[in-house]
Amino acid sequence: MTRRTLLAGLPAMAAPLRLPQKIRCALLGLDGHAGEVLSPLPQLPDVEMVAFADPEPKTLARYAKNPHLAKAKQYADWRKMLDAEKIDVIGVCNANSEHAGAILACLDRKIHVISEKPIATELADLDKVRRAVEKGSAKFTAMLPMRFSPPYLALKQIVASGELGDIVQIDAQKSYQPAPRPAWYFKRATYGGTMAWIGIHMVDLMIHISQRDMTEAFGFQNHLGFPETGDTENVTGTVFRLDNGGVALLRMDYLRPKTSGSHGDDRLRLTGLKGIAEYMAATGVTVMSNSRSSRDVVTELPPSRHLFVDFLNHIYNAGPDPIPWKEIVRGHQIVLGARDAMEKKRIMKL
Repeated sequence: MTRRTLLAGLPAMAAPLRLPQKIRCALLGLDGHAGEVLSPLPQLPDVEMVAFADPEPKTLARYAKNPHLAKAKQYADWRKMLDAEKIDVIGVCNANSEHAGAILACLDRKIHVISEKPIATELADLDKVRRAVEKGSAKFTAMLPMRFSPPYLALKQIVASGELGDIVQIDAQKSYQPAPRPAWYFKRATYGGTMAWIGIHMVDLMIHISQRDMTEAFGFQNHLGFPETGDTENVTGTVFRLDNGGVALLRMDYLRPKTSGSHGDDRLRLTGLKGIAEYMAATGVTVMSNSRSSRDVVTELPPSRHLFVDFLNHIYNAGPDPIPWKEIVRGHQIVLGARDAMEKKRIMKL
């Protein structure tokens, strides 16, 4: 199972989601996970892509070839797009440091938002977004799709069953190949840090699956070699204290060789007082516990879900919120606090 399948793939023969009205959708920026909005459109016959914006002409031209955007208007300035178009739902995928400002502008217009993460690169801006979401009428979610992929849904079920007991240790990994990206990825001021950019995926999974909070963080990060990737930290290691006294570890790198056969290698291991469950692509989901005679490979995985489909169902059909707002905020508080701990080289309360 590839990263592309985990993050963007639809279940085979997914049933169309019918909405009570035609929905006008747009993309504000085309970096990151814009595919989270575009890839499920065959399942969404009532959604029309009316516009997309990006400051880079080459990026606009590339996305204009996407059949889902064939009739959509193009804008170099997203502010002009918001002024000119009637938009019901928007995907925010611009530079990380600009997410908060764009989110606030959309919420002010009562446009429902599905935003790339991090939704803010500084705690002060996160608080502005929090207040706007909680006081406004528009719905909001963040692009944290890994929690809806089959292996992590399976881990969630295993932990929720109680088979592992109380989770007291968590180990997680994200290892990626260095890759060409827009220039803003390589500047701390616009990137916001590797912990904020990819660490949020694993922190979200750790707290969501374990149902444990994190109270303190400390770690180290650096940029070594690869001068073409600027300020991007390509080696990180972070230790978190769990709210029950346990420990969580997260290691990340952008050092995966191009010969490795895949862009990324994500791993998650949850250790409880009664057993252990883990996932890595090489072995799949495995479980060892006091109630089993051996280490078992979980072959029957839950079907994948799609965040954007669930989000529209939540907005227009009163379906459940795919990611509770409090979990989005808490995950961001943790990663921004952990990043600050590494930058300031001290233990930080979360």
